[in-house]
Amino acid sequence: MQVGFIEEFKQFAVKGNAMDMAVGIILGAAFNKVVTSIVQDIIMPPIGMMLGRVDFKNLQAVLKEAAVDAAGNAVPAVAVRYGAFLNTVIEFLIVALSVFVIVKFMNRLIRKREKSQA
Repeated sequence: MQVGFIEEFKQFAVKGNAMDMAVGIILGAAFNKVVTSIVQDIIMPPIGMMLGRVDFKNLQAVLKEAAVDAAGNAVPAVAVRYGAFLNTVIEFLIVALSVFVIVKFMNRLIRKREKSQA
């Protein structure tokens, strides 16, 4: 007997793997907000202050200044925004370190459980 598409989807959606994945995605999104706040609100302001009260988000190398064209339309500046890039790199490093610590902790728990079962 062949299972219908909707019935097959229901079986997939309520399996543990799909639910675990959904929970992981939701927690990952929330974790991303926390990391972003840590970087932008806690780490970067003191670093910017040490470097002469610089807001990293505003660090950029302007390649072409903003202008007004012949028709009177504003032409935005062309800039390499390396400050935003630095923020993103620091956020990535914090996430990578956090994931590493979590995986290391989970591996330790798994090894302990395997030893106690042996």
